[in-house]
Amino acid sequence: MSLSLYYDTFRCTGDIERPPELLLVHGWGMHSLVWDPVMPALLQRFQVTVVDLPGLGRSPMPGGDYDLDYLLRHILAIAPAQAVWMGWSLGAMVAMKAAIDYPGRVTGLVSVASTPRFVSDDQWLVAVNPEILTAFYQVLLEDAEGTLIRFLSLQCKGSDTIKADIRRLKELVTFHGIPAKKALRCGLEILQQVDLRNELNQIQCPALYLFGEHDHLVPVGVSAAITKLQPEADTAIIKGVSHIPFLSAPDLFVAACSEFFSARNLG
Repeated sequence: MSLSLYYDTFRCTGDIERPPELLLVHGWGMHSLVWDPVMPALLQRFQVTVVDLPGLGRSPMPGGDYDLDYLLRHILAIAPAQAVWMGWSLGAMVAMKAAIDYPGRVTGLVSVASTPRFVSDDQWLVAVNPEILTAFYQVLLEDAEGTLIRFLSLQCKGSDTIKADIRRLKELVTFHGIPAKKALRCGLEILQQVDLRNELNQIQCPALYLFGEHDHLVPVGVSAAITKLQPEADTAIIKGVSHIPFLSAPDLFVAACSEFFSARNLG
């Protein structure tokens, strides 16, 4: 397995002798710079490691089957020995899986705009219609860049700051060049196929699931569903935002995270 993922660790800027570790994992089609709006606040509490997923941002596209376990193996190779894992969307699925399979490595979990299952079925109605992701997948094979932009625009739908959100995402998405097509294609397959619902109750660490009030990809109804699947977890809904709360309303996002960190003695 190649260990050539891009990652970087930033020192805590707060007055903390031994700051705890925080690992940030971005979502589909993006890269670690998406966390920039909240990095200064997070660095007040933590030593922060950011990573670009394989084939995205500054990370190359290693060989092998590109699935959730593949992503997790690569990240574990560069992650701190113990850390709070914060993931957004697809990245949160990776973080959930880490907390389930490697409880000794994950001291806390923050899932941002994510869900244990992205697509709906007869028993899971609080999710996106599978036909939507199927349509994106089919078009992706013909027009990767256009599909990427359309998918990112969907993430902003409903936000009070939609125009600014779309503009910022468009600036970021190609900042390091067009993502590898395999990373985009296989990332969508993960969103279509992965189902962690029956494993959530195995998570032992403190967990916070954050949702955007107007998210069209991860409906706020997932919040109540999470409470049933993982009763000890905390949930919060950020008003006026869609799928990217840390970019749309960084102050509200940081406030929700800070309350959780303090209450759970995580940093």
